Amino acid sequence: MTRQRALIVDDEPDIRELLEITLGRMKLDTRSARNVKEAREWLAKEPFDLCLTDMRLPDGTGLELVQHILLRHPQVPVAMITAYGSLDTAINALKAGAFDFLTKPVDLGRLRELVAAALRLRSADGEELPVDSRLLGDSPPMKAMRKQILKLARSQAPVYISGESGSGKELVARLIHEQGSRGEQPFIPVNCGAIPTELMESEFFGHKKGSFTGAIEDKQGLFQAANGGTLFLDEVADLPLPMQVKLLRAIQEKAVRAVGGQQELIVDVRILCATHKDLAGEVAAGRFRQDLYYRLNVIELRVPALRERREDIALLADIMLKRLADGTGLSPAKLDDDALEKLKSYRFPGNVRELENMLERAYTLCEDDRITTSDLRLADSVPISENGEANLAQIDNLEDYLEAIERKLIMQALEETRWNRTAAAQRLGLSFRSMRYRLKKLGID
Repeated sequence: MTRQRALIVDDEPDIRELLEITLGRMKLDTRSARNVKEAREWLAKEPFDLCLTDMRLPDGTGLELVQHILLRHPQVPVAMITAYGSLDTAINALKAGAFDFLTKPVDLGRLRELVAAALRLRSADGEELPVDSRLLGDSPPMKAMRKQILKLARSQAPVYISGESGSGKELVARLIHEQGSRGEQPFIPVNCGAIPTELMESEFFGHKKGSFTGAIEDKQGLFQAANGGTLFLDEVADLPLPMQVKLLRAIQEKAVRAVGGQQELIVDVRILCATHKDLAGEVAAGRFRQDLYYRLNVIELRVPALRERREDIALLADIMLKRLADGTGLSPAKLDDDALEKLKSYRFPGNVRELENMLERAYTLCEDDRITTSDLRLADSVPISENGEANLAQIDNLEDYLEAIERKLIMQALEETRWNRTAAAQRLGLSFRSMRYRLKKLGID
Protein backbone atom coordinates (compact mmCIF):
# COMPACT_ATOMS: atom_id res chain seq x y z
CA MET A 1 0.00 0.00 0.00
CA THR A 2 1.36 3.43 -0.97
CA ARG A 3 2.27 5.54 2.04
CA GLN A 4 0.97 9.06 2.31
CA ARG A 5 3.48 11.81 1.69
CA ALA A 6 4.10 15.17 3.35
CA LEU A 7 6.18 18.14 2.24
CA ILE A 8 8.05 19.97 5.02
CA VAL A 9 9.26 23.50 4.26
CA ASP A 10 11.55 25.20 6.81
CA ASP A 11 14.99 26.80 6.67
CA GLU A 12 15.97 25.51 10.14
CA PRO A 13 17.54 22.00 9.97
CA ASP A 14 16.53 21.16 13.54
CA ILE A 15 12.86 21.91 12.85
CA ARG A 16 12.92 19.91 9.61
CA GLU A 17 14.47 16.94 11.41
CA LEU A 18 11.92 17.09 14.25
CA LEU A 19 9.02 17.15 11.79
CA GLU A 20 10.52 14.38 9.66
CA ILE A 21 10.96 12.08 12.68
CA THR A 22 7.46 12.77 14.02
CA LEU A 23 5.73 12.25 10.67
CA GLY A 24 7.88 9.21 9.96
CA ARG A 25 6.60 7.62 13.17
CA MET A 26 3.09 8.29 11.83
CA LYS A 27 3.99 6.15 8.78
CA LEU A 28 4.27 9.10 6.40
CA ASP A 29 6.95 9.55 3.76
CA THR A 30 8.43 13.05 3.87
CA ARG A 31 10.23 15.40 1.55
CA SER A 32 12.01 18.51 2.82
CA ALA A 33 12.63 21.94 1.32
CA ARG A 34 14.62 24.88 2.69
CA ASN A 35 12.81 27.61 0.76
CA VAL A 36 9.92 28.44 -1.55
CA LYS A 37 11.90 27.56 -4.69
CA GLU A 38 12.72 24.02 -3.50
CA ALA A 39 9.13 23.53 -2.30
CA ARG A 40 7.76 24.43 -5.73
CA GLU A 41 10.18 22.00 -7.35
CA TRP A 42 9.05 19.15 -5.11
CA LEU A 43 5.37 19.99 -5.77
CA ALA A 44 5.98 19.89 -9.51
CA LYS A 45 7.70 16.47 -9.29
CA GLU A 46 5.60 14.48 -6.80
CA PRO A 47 2.07 14.33 -5.40
CA PHE A 48 1.61 15.23 -1.73
CA ASP A 49 -1.12 14.66 0.85
CA LEU A 50 -0.04 17.46 3.19
CA CYS A 51 2.31 20.44 3.36
CA LEU A 52 3.80 21.97 6.53
CA THR A 53 5.52 25.31 5.91
CA ASP A 54 7.26 27.91 8.02
CA MET A 55 6.03 31.47 7.68
CA ARG A 56 9.44 33.09 7.16
CA LEU A 57 11.60 31.59 4.42
CA PRO A 58 14.85 32.88 2.86
CA ASP A 59 13.32 33.63 -0.55
CA GLY A 60 9.73 34.45 0.37
CA THR A 61 6.94 33.71 2.83
CA GLY A 62 4.74 30.80 3.70
CA LEU A 63 1.74 32.85 2.54
CA GLU A 64 3.18 32.91 -0.97
CA LEU A 65 3.50 29.13 -0.85
CA VAL A 66 -0.08 28.77 0.42
CA GLN A 67 -1.34 30.84 -2.50
CA HIS A 68 0.76 28.81 -4.96
CA ILE A 69 -0.59 25.51 -3.63
CA LEU A 70 -4.19 26.75 -3.67
CA LEU A 71 -3.75 27.74 -7.31
CA ARG A 72 -1.76 24.74 -8.59
CA HIS A 73 -2.51 21.95 -6.09
CA PRO A 74 -5.82 22.85 -4.39
CA GLN A 75 -6.33 19.32 -3.05
CA VAL A 76 -3.28 19.57 -0.76
CA PRO A 77 -4.01 20.89 2.79
CA VAL A 78 -1.38 23.38 3.99
CA ALA A 79 -0.56 24.08 7.63
CA MET A 80 1.45 27.15 8.62
CA ILE A 81 4.15 27.16 11.31
CA THR A 82 4.47 30.56 12.99
CA ALA A 83 6.48 32.10 15.80
CA TYR A 84 4.88 31.94 19.25
CA GLY A 85 2.51 34.83 19.82
CA SER A 86 2.21 35.72 16.12
CA LEU A 87 -1.56 35.49 16.17
CA ASP A 88 -2.01 38.05 13.39
CA THR A 89 0.26 35.99 11.14
CA ALA A 90 -1.74 32.83 11.86
CA ILE A 91 -5.02 34.59 11.11
CA ASN A 92 -3.62 35.92 7.82
CA ALA A 93 -2.58 32.38 6.91
CA LEU A 94 -6.08 31.05 7.58
CA LYS A 95 -7.61 33.85 5.54
CA ALA A 96 -5.23 33.02 2.70
CA GLY A 97 -6.51 29.43 2.67
CA ALA A 98 -4.26 27.50 5.08
CA PHE A 99 -5.88 24.45 6.66
CA ASP A 100 -4.56 25.25 10.15
CA PHE A 101 -1.50 26.59 11.96
CA LEU A 102 1.08 25.61 14.58
CA THR A 103 3.18 27.85 16.79
CA LYS A 104 6.85 27.41 17.68
CA PRO A 105 8.04 25.65 19.73
CA VAL A 106 6.03 22.91 18.04
CA ASP A 107 3.84 20.88 20.39
CA LEU A 108 4.14 17.30 19.08
CA GLY A 109 0.73 16.25 20.36
CA ARG A 110 -0.90 19.16 18.58
CA LEU A 111 1.17 18.38 15.46
CA ARG A 112 -0.07 14.79 15.37
CA GLU A 113 -3.69 15.93 15.79
CA LEU A 114 -3.32 18.44 12.96
CA VAL A 115 -1.71 15.91 10.61
CA ALA A 116 -4.39 13.31 11.33
CA ALA A 117 -7.15 15.84 10.66
CA ALA A 118 -5.54 16.97 7.40
CA LEU A 119 -5.15 13.39 6.18
CA ARG A 120 -8.78 12.60 7.00
CA LEU A 121 -9.76 15.58 4.89
CA ARG A 122 -7.42 14.52 2.09
CA SER A 123 -8.79 10.96 2.02
CA ALA A 124 -12.30 12.33 1.43
CA ASP A 125 -11.24 14.20 -1.73
CA GLY A 126 -12.98 13.00 -4.84
CA GLU A 127 -16.08 11.81 -3.02
CA GLU A 128 -19.29 13.18 -4.44
CA LEU A 129 -21.13 15.13 -1.76
CA PRO A 130 -24.87 15.16 -2.41
CA VAL A 131 -26.87 18.33 -2.07
CA ASP A 132 -27.97 18.24 1.55
CA SER A 133 -31.72 17.87 1.87
CA ARG A 134 -31.67 20.41 4.69
CA LEU A 135 -30.17 23.18 2.55
CA LEU A 136 -32.55 23.58 -0.37
CA GLY A 137 -32.56 26.08 -3.20
CA ASP A 138 -31.34 26.45 -6.78
CA SER A 139 -30.98 30.23 -6.73
CA PRO A 140 -27.53 31.76 -7.42
CA PRO A 141 -27.06 32.83 -3.75
CA MET A 142 -27.70 29.27 -2.53
CA LYS A 143 -25.42 27.67 -5.12
CA ALA A 144 -22.67 30.10 -4.15
CA MET A 145 -23.18 29.39 -0.44
CA ARG A 146 -22.99 25.62 -0.94
CA LYS A 147 -19.63 26.07 -2.67
CA GLN A 148 -18.42 28.25 0.20
CA ILE A 149 -19.52 25.65 2.74
CA LEU A 150 -17.48 22.95 0.99
CA LYS A 151 -14.46 25.27 0.89
CA LEU A 152 -14.76 26.23 4.56
CA ALA A 153 -15.19 22.58 5.55
CA ARG A 154 -11.62 21.99 4.32
CA SER A 155 -10.25 24.54 6.78
CA GLN A 156 -9.93 24.79 10.55
CA ALA A 157 -10.34 28.58 10.48
CA PRO A 158 -12.93 30.20 12.76
CA VAL A 159 -15.99 31.24 10.73
CA TYR A 160 -18.44 34.04 11.53
CA ILE A 161 -21.82 33.19 10.02
CA SER A 162 -23.89 36.33 9.59
CA GLY A 163 -27.53 36.55 8.60
CA GLU A 164 -31.01 37.42 9.77
CA SER A 165 -33.02 35.44 12.31
CA GLY A 166 -34.56 32.33 10.81
CA SER A 167 -32.27 32.21 7.77
CA GLY A 168 -30.58 28.93 8.76
CA LYS A 169 -27.27 29.91 10.36
CA GLU A 170 -27.09 26.89 12.68
CA LEU A 171 -27.80 24.55 9.77
CA VAL A 172 -24.93 26.12 7.80
CA ALA A 173 -22.63 25.64 10.81
CA ARG A 174 -23.63 21.97 11.06
CA LEU A 175 -22.88 21.40 7.39
CA ILE A 176 -19.44 23.02 7.68
CA HIS A 177 -18.74 20.68 10.59
CA GLU A 178 -20.17 17.51 9.03
CA GLN A 179 -18.36 17.90 5.71
CA GLY A 180 -14.99 18.66 7.31
CA SER A 181 -12.30 16.57 9.01
CA ARG A 182 -14.12 16.87 12.37
CA GLY A 183 -17.39 15.46 11.02
CA GLU A 184 -17.24 12.31 13.18
CA GLN A 185 -16.57 14.35 16.34
CA PRO A 186 -19.07 16.31 18.49
CA PHE A 187 -20.93 19.36 17.22
CA ILE A 188 -21.98 21.40 20.27
CA PRO A 189 -24.35 24.34 19.65
CA VAL A 190 -24.94 26.92 22.38
CA ASN A 191 -27.22 29.94 22.39
CA CYS A 192 -25.15 32.58 24.18
CA GLY A 193 -28.22 34.70 24.90
CA ALA A 194 -29.98 31.89 26.76
CA ILE A 195 -27.34 31.32 29.48
CA PRO A 196 -27.74 33.33 32.71
CA THR A 197 -24.72 35.60 33.18
CA GLU A 198 -23.77 34.15 36.57
CA LEU A 199 -23.59 30.62 35.10
CA MET A 200 -21.70 31.39 31.90
CA GLU A 201 -18.19 30.52 33.06
CA SER A 202 -19.40 27.23 34.51
CA GLU A 203 -21.34 26.39 31.34
CA PHE A 204 -18.41 27.10 29.02
CA PHE A 205 -15.51 25.76 31.09
CA GLY A 206 -17.11 23.42 33.63
CA HIS A 207 -16.72 23.47 37.41
CA LYS A 208 -15.38 21.40 40.26
CA LYS A 209 -17.50 20.01 43.08
CA GLY A 210 -17.89 22.55 45.88
CA SER A 211 -16.56 25.49 43.84
CA PHE A 212 -19.77 27.43 44.53
CA THR A 213 -23.16 26.94 46.17
CA GLY A 214 -25.03 24.27 44.25
CA ALA A 215 -21.94 22.67 42.69
CA ILE A 216 -22.66 19.21 44.13
CA GLU A 217 -20.50 17.36 41.58
CA ASP A 218 -17.88 17.98 38.89
CA LYS A 219 -19.37 19.25 35.64
CA GLN A 220 -17.93 19.18 32.14
CA GLY A 221 -18.10 22.46 30.21
CA LEU A 222 -19.06 23.08 26.59
CA PHE A 223 -15.42 23.35 25.49
CA GLN A 224 -14.63 19.93 26.99
CA ALA A 225 -17.77 18.44 25.44
CA ALA A 226 -16.73 19.76 22.01
CA ASN A 227 -13.11 18.59 22.31
CA GLY A 228 -11.97 17.26 18.92
CA GLY A 229 -15.05 18.72 17.26
CA THR A 230 -16.83 22.03 16.78
CA LEU A 231 -18.32 24.55 19.21
CA PHE A 232 -21.02 26.71 17.61
CA LEU A 233 -21.63 29.99 19.45
CA ASP A 234 -25.04 31.19 18.33
CA GLU A 235 -26.01 34.80 19.10
CA VAL A 236 -22.41 35.46 20.16
CA ALA A 237 -23.11 39.21 20.29
CA ASP A 238 -25.14 38.60 23.47
CA LEU A 239 -22.07 37.58 25.49
CA PRO A 240 -21.36 40.07 28.30
CA LEU A 241 -17.96 41.79 28.15
CA PRO A 242 -16.39 39.90 31.11
CA MET A 243 -17.21 36.59 29.45
CA GLN A 244 -15.81 37.85 26.14
CA VAL A 245 -12.39 38.28 27.83
CA LYS A 246 -12.43 34.71 29.15
CA LEU A 247 -13.60 33.31 25.82
CA LEU A 248 -10.83 35.14 23.96
CA ARG A 249 -8.18 33.64 26.24
CA ALA A 250 -9.61 30.12 25.85
CA ILE A 251 -9.53 30.43 22.06
CA GLN A 252 -6.01 31.86 21.96
CA GLU A 253 -4.47 29.43 24.45
CA LYS A 254 -6.53 26.41 23.31
CA ALA A 255 -6.98 25.63 27.00
CA VAL A 256 -9.66 26.08 29.67
CA ARG A 257 -9.72 25.99 33.44
CA ALA A 258 -12.84 24.78 35.23
CA VAL A 259 -14.34 27.00 37.93
CA GLY A 260 -12.62 25.97 41.13
CA GLY A 261 -9.98 23.99 39.23
CA GLN A 262 -6.22 24.41 39.58
CA GLN A 263 -4.98 23.13 36.23
CA GLU A 264 -5.73 24.07 32.67
CA LEU A 265 -7.03 21.45 30.26
CA ILE A 266 -5.86 21.53 26.63
CA VAL A 267 -8.80 21.46 24.21
CA ASP A 268 -8.89 21.08 20.43
CA VAL A 269 -12.03 22.89 19.31
CA ARG A 270 -12.99 24.62 16.09
CA ILE A 271 -15.05 27.74 16.73
CA LEU A 272 -17.99 28.72 14.52
CA CYS A 273 -20.20 31.62 15.59
CA ALA A 274 -23.28 33.48 14.43
CA THR A 275 -25.54 36.37 15.29
CA HIS A 276 -28.42 38.20 13.67
CA LYS A 277 -26.90 41.49 14.90
CA ASP A 278 -24.32 43.60 13.09
CA LEU A 279 -21.23 42.43 14.93
CA ALA A 280 -19.02 45.20 13.53
CA GLY A 281 -21.63 47.68 14.75
CA GLU A 282 -21.55 46.08 18.20
CA VAL A 283 -17.76 46.58 18.23
CA ALA A 284 -18.15 50.23 17.24
CA ALA A 285 -20.71 50.72 20.02
CA GLY A 286 -18.32 49.24 22.60
CA ARG A 287 -20.53 46.24 23.35
CA PHE A 288 -18.22 43.67 21.76
CA ARG A 289 -14.45 43.41 22.10
CA GLN A 290 -12.54 44.22 18.94
CA ASP A 291 -9.81 41.64 19.63
CA LEU A 292 -12.41 38.88 20.03
CA TYR A 293 -14.18 40.09 16.89
CA TYR A 294 -10.99 39.71 14.83
CA ARG A 295 -10.33 36.28 16.36
CA LEU A 296 -13.82 35.00 15.52
CA ASN A 297 -14.25 36.77 12.19
CA VAL A 298 -11.30 35.17 10.39
CA ILE A 299 -13.68 34.25 7.56
CA GLU A 300 -17.24 35.56 7.21
CA LEU A 301 -20.01 33.59 5.54
CA ARG A 302 -23.24 35.45 4.95
CA VAL A 303 -26.47 33.45 4.80
CA PRO A 304 -28.87 35.13 2.35
CA ALA A 305 -32.29 36.26 3.52
CA LEU A 306 -35.28 34.49 1.97
CA ARG A 307 -36.36 37.66 0.15
CA GLU A 308 -32.97 37.62 -1.64
CA ARG A 309 -33.77 34.25 -3.17
CA ARG A 310 -37.48 34.42 -3.88
CA GLU A 311 -37.12 31.90 -6.71
CA ASP A 312 -36.54 29.22 -4.04
CA ILE A 313 -39.85 29.81 -2.25
CA ALA A 314 -41.89 27.45 -4.46
CA LEU A 315 -39.39 24.60 -3.96
CA LEU A 316 -39.13 25.23 -0.20
CA ALA A 317 -42.91 25.36 0.19
CA ASP A 318 -43.38 22.12 -1.76
CA ILE A 319 -40.80 20.25 0.35
CA MET A 320 -42.17 21.65 3.63
CA LEU A 321 -45.73 20.66 2.78
CA LYS A 322 -44.62 17.13 1.86
CA ARG A 323 -42.84 16.84 5.22
CA LEU A 324 -45.96 18.02 7.03
CA ALA A 325 -48.04 15.42 5.20
CA ASP A 326 -45.54 12.66 6.01
CA GLY A 327 -45.57 13.67 9.65
CA THR A 328 -49.36 13.52 9.93
CA GLY A 329 -50.05 10.62 7.57
CA LEU A 330 -52.42 12.83 5.57
CA SER A 331 -52.34 13.72 1.89
CA PRO A 332 -50.06 16.65 0.93
CA ALA A 333 -51.57 20.06 0.30
CA LYS A 334 -50.76 22.39 -2.59
CA LEU A 335 -50.55 26.16 -2.78
CA ASP A 336 -52.86 27.72 -5.33
CA ASP A 337 -51.34 30.22 -7.77
CA ASP A 338 -52.50 33.32 -5.90
CA ALA A 339 -51.14 32.03 -2.58
CA LEU A 340 -47.78 31.25 -4.15
CA GLU A 341 -47.58 34.73 -5.68
CA LYS A 342 -48.42 36.27 -2.29
CA LEU A 343 -45.59 34.32 -0.69
CA LYS A 344 -43.16 35.40 -3.38
CA SER A 345 -44.02 39.08 -2.82
CA TYR A 346 -43.92 38.90 0.98
CA ARG A 347 -40.86 40.35 2.75
CA PHE A 348 -40.37 37.44 5.22
CA PRO A 349 -38.71 39.20 8.17
CA GLY A 350 -38.56 35.78 9.85
CA ASN A 351 -37.07 34.08 6.76
CA VAL A 352 -37.24 30.28 6.32
CA ARG A 353 -38.42 29.72 9.90
CA GLU A 354 -41.35 32.07 9.31
CA LEU A 355 -42.24 30.34 6.03
CA GLU A 356 -42.24 26.97 7.80
CA ASN A 357 -44.48 28.22 10.62
CA MET A 358 -46.79 29.93 8.14
CA LEU A 359 -47.21 26.78 6.04
CA GLU A 360 -47.78 24.58 9.09
CA ARG A 361 -50.63 26.85 10.16
CA ALA A 362 -52.04 27.03 6.63
CA TYR A 363 -51.86 23.24 6.23
CA THR A 364 -53.98 22.88 9.36
CA LEU A 365 -56.57 25.45 8.21
CA CYS A 366 -56.92 24.62 4.53
CA GLU A 367 -59.80 22.74 2.88
CA ASP A 368 -59.54 20.02 0.21
CA ASP A 369 -55.72 19.99 0.41
CA ARG A 370 -55.61 23.39 -1.27
CA ILE A 371 -53.96 26.36 0.44
CA THR A 372 -55.38 29.75 -0.50
CA THR A 373 -54.29 33.28 0.33
CA SER A 374 -56.74 33.43 3.24
CA ASP A 375 -55.21 30.26 4.75
CA LEU A 376 -51.81 31.95 4.85
CA ARG A 377 -53.16 34.75 7.08
CA LEU A 378 -50.48 37.12 5.92
CA ALA A 379 -52.06 39.95 7.94
CA ASP A 380 -51.10 38.03 11.10
CA SER A 381 -47.56 37.85 9.77
CA VAL A 382 -47.11 41.62 9.84
CA PRO A 383 -46.75 42.48 6.12
CA ILE A 384 -44.03 45.05 5.56
CA SER A 385 -42.97 46.61 2.29
CA GLU A 386 -39.39 46.65 1.03
CA ASN A 387 -38.85 50.17 2.39
CA GLY A 388 -39.84 49.00 5.88
CA GLU A 389 -43.32 50.63 5.92
CA ALA A 390 -46.47 48.77 6.89
CA ASN A 391 -49.06 48.12 4.19
CA LEU A 392 -52.10 50.12 5.39
CA ALA A 393 -54.36 48.40 2.87
CA GLN A 394 -54.02 45.17 4.85
CA ILE A 395 -54.79 46.69 8.28
CA ASP A 396 -58.45 46.43 9.35
CA ASN A 397 -57.96 47.08 13.06
CA LEU A 398 -54.97 48.85 14.59
CA GLU A 399 -55.25 47.06 17.97
CA ASP A 400 -55.31 43.63 16.30
CA TYR A 401 -52.43 44.63 14.07
CA LEU A 402 -50.26 45.79 16.98
CA GLU A 403 -51.13 42.67 18.94
CA ALA A 404 -50.04 40.56 15.96
CA ILE A 405 -46.71 42.39 15.87
CA GLU A 406 -46.24 41.91 19.63
CA ARG A 407 -47.10 38.22 19.40
CA LYS A 408 -44.71 37.71 16.48
CA LEU A 409 -41.76 39.41 18.17
CA ILE A 410 -42.30 37.57 21.47
CA MET A 411 -42.59 34.21 19.69
CA GLN A 412 -39.42 34.95 17.71
CA ALA A 413 -37.52 35.88 20.88
CA LEU A 414 -38.74 32.70 22.62
CA GLU A 415 -37.72 30.51 19.68
CA GLU A 416 -34.27 32.11 19.46
CA THR A 417 -33.66 31.56 23.19
CA ARG A 418 -35.09 28.02 23.11
CA TRP A 419 -38.08 29.14 25.21
CA ASN A 420 -36.01 30.61 28.02
CA ARG A 421 -38.42 33.33 29.16
CA THR A 422 -35.80 35.24 31.15
CA ALA A 423 -33.44 35.42 28.17
CA ALA A 424 -36.31 36.30 25.80
CA ALA A 425 -37.36 39.16 28.10
CA GLN A 426 -33.78 40.48 28.12
CA ARG A 427 -33.66 40.25 24.32
CA LEU A 428 -36.80 42.40 24.09
CA GLY A 429 -35.76 44.86 26.81
CA LEU A 430 -38.60 43.80 29.13
CA SER A 431 -38.66 42.97 32.81
CA PHE A 432 -39.53 39.38 33.62
CA ARG A 433 -42.75 40.59 35.28
CA SER A 434 -43.75 42.45 32.11
CA MET A 435 -42.92 39.38 30.03
CA ARG A 436 -45.16 37.18 32.16
CA TYR A 437 -48.01 39.66 31.81
CA ARG A 438 -47.70 39.76 28.02
CA LEU A 439 -47.51 35.98 27.71
CA LYS A 440 -50.70 35.68 29.73
CA LYS A 441 -52.45 38.45 27.77
CA LEU A 442 -51.58 36.87 24.43
CA GLY A 443 -52.34 33.31 25.57
CA ILE A 444 -48.82 32.08 24.87
CA ASP A 445 -47.98 29.05 27.01
